[in-house]
Amino acid sequence: MTSIWSRPTPPRRPVLSREAIVAAAIAVADAEGLDAVSIRRVATELDARAMTLYSYIERKEDLLALMADEIAAEAVAEEPLPADWREALTLLARRELELVRRHPWRVDLISHRVAVGPNGLRHVEQKLSAFDGLGVDRLTAWRFLAVFNDYMTGFVVRQAVERRAPRERGIGEAERAALAEPYIKELIDGGEFPRLAPMIEQGVQGADDNFERGLTWVLDGMEGSLRGGGAGR
Repeated sequence: MTSIWSRPTPPRRPVLSREAIVAAAIAVADAEGLDAVSIRRVATELDARAMTLYSYIERKEDLLALMADEIAAEAVAEEPLPADWREALTLLARRELELVRRHPWRVDLISHRVAVGPNGLRHVEQKLSAFDGLGVDRLTAWRFLAVFNDYMTGFVVRQAVERRAPRERGIGEAERAALAEPYIKELIDGGEFPRLAPMIEQGVQGADDNFERGLTWVLDGMEGSLRGGGAGR
């Protein structure tokens, strides 16, 4: 089966095109979430018949891949990256984070394993280019990229879950915390969690503040590996 990007674009009809279909699908996902996206729903948004859309996009998996690649362009920096590799990766990380905040459904696509398109490849290429001045081999650069991606994925998934759960349950964050507090306090007072207890009782800074700090630790680890000569191991 050929990739969706390798197939010729069908002739355009008035108003309808592959680009218009993808844009409509993204609008639906932004407003209502990924589960609301279907060929039939997008056809309704475009005032077209579902069968007509199938002449442009053969299956929903292709639509999801096109949606993911369309928004991936938002993570690609148009301006030249900073010469410093840490600054370059930090800039790209912030762009990725903003992309997911604009399109929270991108997190749901992680488990779909959608095909990578040209914009996604440009983003990967740009991240790899940040390592050009380090003098590391291709394997080390790929390993650094994997660590960077793992951190980004873990952060955006956790943040998405934390923000989504209260909305799905129909209660606010403060209400959720109030409901859980008596049960948690009972467990803490039992003395089984001596390390966790003071953090809960005295409070700790919110997790939303951890992105830049965590990213700094990841980059510190890469830099330490370079200084210690262990990057290629």
